[in-house]
Amino acid sequence: MTAIDVLLKRNQELGNVVPGDRSSPQPSLHVAILTCMDARIRVFEIFGLIQGESHILRNAGGVVTDDMIRSLALSQRKLGTREVLIVQHTNCGLSLVTEDEFKDELEDATGVRPTWAVEAFREVEDSVRRSVRRVRRSDFLPHTDNVRGFVYDVHTGTLTEVE
Repeated sequence: MTAIDVLLKRNQELGNVVPGDRSSPQPSLHVAILTCMDARIRVFEIFGLIQGESHILRNAGGVVTDDMIRSLALSQRKLGTREVLIVQHTNCGLSLVTEDEFKDELEDATGVRPTWAVEAFREVEDSVRRSVRRVRRSDFLPHTDNVRGFVYDVHTGTLTEVE
């Protein structure tokens, strides 16, 4: 049985027991949460969310890229969010690579060098600050006053705000 088969079986067994309002694509808390794709970050559990309360955006590192700005622009301009919560985390895989090394690896394997940025970092707090700045400075986002960044400790579950 593949991992996808396992997940589909779980979905069938679960049924329709997930609480929350599914009547609108507009999140009721008017907040977008941008975080890492790391499987240890259980966004709904960390914040006690139920369906329909928040947009959840995920990518490698939880960094603000052009594609995240695209999603946030749609989230704010068309779906009513007004706040952005950025959550990166300790022990992130993106801190284990460097920009050039990973691009070199991909180029060696494929013959093509990626044009996109890896967004590798050493200090997670610096990466959070950079992501918060990108949101606050984006001309495409009308709501940039309430943007906050945090580091989630994957071992203790604590959130620490980055100033």
